Amino acid sequence: MRAVVRTLKTATIALRRNVMRSMLTCLGIIIGVAAVIAMMEIGHGSSTAIQKSIASMGANTILIMPGTAASGGISWGSGSTMTLTPDDCDAVIRECSAVRNAAPIVRARSMQLIYGNHNWIPQQITGTTDAYLDIHAWPIADGASFTDRDVRNSNKVCLIGQTLVRELFEGQSPVGKDLRMGSVTFKVVGTLVAKGANMMGGDQDDLVLAPWTTIKYRVSNQSSGGIAQSNAGASSSAASDSVNTLNQVYPSSANDLYPQLSTVQQADTPKPVRFINIDQILCAATSGMAIPQSIDQVTAVLHDRHHIHSGEPDDFTIRDMTELQKTMTSTTTLMANLLLGVALISLIVGGVGIMNIMLVSVTERTREIGLRMAVGARSRHILWQFLTEATILCLAGGALGIVLGRGGSLLVRVLLNWPTEISIPAIVVSVLVSAMVGLLFGFYPALKAAKLDPIEALRYE
Repeated sequence: MRAVVRTLKTATIALRRNVMRSMLTCLGIIIGVAAVIAMMEIGHGSSTAIQKSIASMGANTILIMPGTAASGGISWGSGSTMTLTPDDCDAVIRECSAVRNAAPIVRARSMQLIYGNHNWIPQQITGTTDAYLDIHAWPIADGASFTDRDVRNSNKVCLIGQTLVRELFEGQSPVGKDLRMGSVTFKVVGTLVAKGANMMGGDQDDLVLAPWTTIKYRVSNQSSGGIAQSNAGASSSAASDSVNTLNQVYPSSANDLYPQLSTVQQADTPKPVRFINIDQILCAATSGMAIPQSIDQVTAVLHDRHHIHSGEPDDFTIRDMTELQKTMTSTTTLMANLLLGVALISLIVGGVGIMNIMLVSVTERTREIGLRMAVGARSRHILWQFLTEATILCLAGGALGIVLGRGGSLLVRVLLNWPTEISIPAIVVSVLVSAMVGLLFGFYPALKAAKLDPIEALRYE
């Protein structure tokens, strides 16, 4: 231990003889470590931002769609038959551990929105729950979201995107105001943060979100009910103009146009049980790696609920974003490797600079080395002295590089608004790499100094 302390003291004294040269020697390591810290923090922040951006567009989402209807050998495609219920969505949330959240989806046809003397037809009218916002990582810009109570009571409340804020309300806050969707008046309870265009170029902000029960029972049913009522009215008026009807000929009789089914016939041909159906179920996996597991769990739950046995075709379709997840992973990996390569080049350049300065130092101190050997110093003592000097230079440069790298990343965040994120592993690795660079690039000059012949060293001019 005493020898180690003596070696450190001797190395420190030797470095203090040429302070300027020592600082210039550290400069290469300072720049290299600062580049590592700044690049890793910028790269880590960018990767996190990219993951959040892609996740908000559906990287970790799973879409469950109803099954396929077929008639006369013709398949009508996915979603042509209604087989999903709100209870299926609740079961997925309750029984699938790999699913973070799930929301029922009810789509409505495009219809005109009216506020004052402004009107607009949005691209999407979606009925769902507040879990939809959590799945898409979509924060509220103003106001608040509708609640489960609104869903249970089919309340006429909605959230709108920034495109509707601009087109209908001319940029003013619409919270608390009423807009008309068809013939139904909705109260705007909140607005969504702007997201811009999606991967396909569609405007994500051109949408209305409302409780799915409201869209299903008040909007979709009313539009179809209105058509049915108008047709019924036309039929009744036509019937009133005609005179050859059973009610007019026999006003007091109750004739049946179709024969009544017997009890046995009713038992043989039961009427199908009607249930509340939804258009889709949107799920969010706990992570991108958990998507396959979540698909298996969702499939098992729906098989059990829909009584689908092994070998029978599914009455639902599951779509995932696996390809998008692979693209995201490859992109972030490529970016991280590129930044790491640039940082390693900087460290190598700094190590070469240390080797060069240490070789110059060995040449200048040849007589000193010979004198020390003449008074009893061993080759290993000379070796450890020069290795210690190189390591001290690298560690000092690494410490200053960490400070400079952190400051650089903070400046990038403040001045350029780039996302950065502190990386503790990068700081620890930078310290270790600095020490390794000192040992690696200082070994050859130290070995050269240790192998000097004392006699030749004393005669060196």
